[in-house]
Amino acid sequence: MNVCIPVNRPENGASPVCAHFGSAPAFVIANTEAGTYRSVTTGGQHMCGAIGTLQKENVASIIVGGIGMGALNRLAAAGIQVFAAQHATVDENLAALKAGQLPLMSLDGACAHHGHEQGHGQGHGCSSQGS
Repeated sequence: MNVCIPVNRPENGASPVCAHFGSAPAFVIANTEAGTYRSVTTGGQHMCGAIGTLQKENVASIIVGGIGMGALNRLAAAGIQVFAAQHATVDENLAALKAGQLPLMSLDGACAHHGHEQGHGQGHGCSSQGS
């Protein structure tokens, strides 16, 4: 299964999870069966372009630190499950996903306001990842 994690720096399993889907400079796509990683830079794509990229990569799930309601709805419509990151790195979150310990992201956990990127990871309440 291909799992996507928006990251701050593409460093495979050690990559730090980005606090918000919409501001991620890159994605790490992990193939959980093969144990491989591939990095994809977002190139400043609009959210719709990024979702199209994920569909082309056959991503089944995404693990996010935070996400807006619009992106969450579009990912759900594309058949991509969205999980809330609970840890700082890709590998930690993948292990939690495999163990069934990551919660599905709900509309209640999504960011419903604009300009929120500044607050993520700084005590902001929009599903920022823990350690």
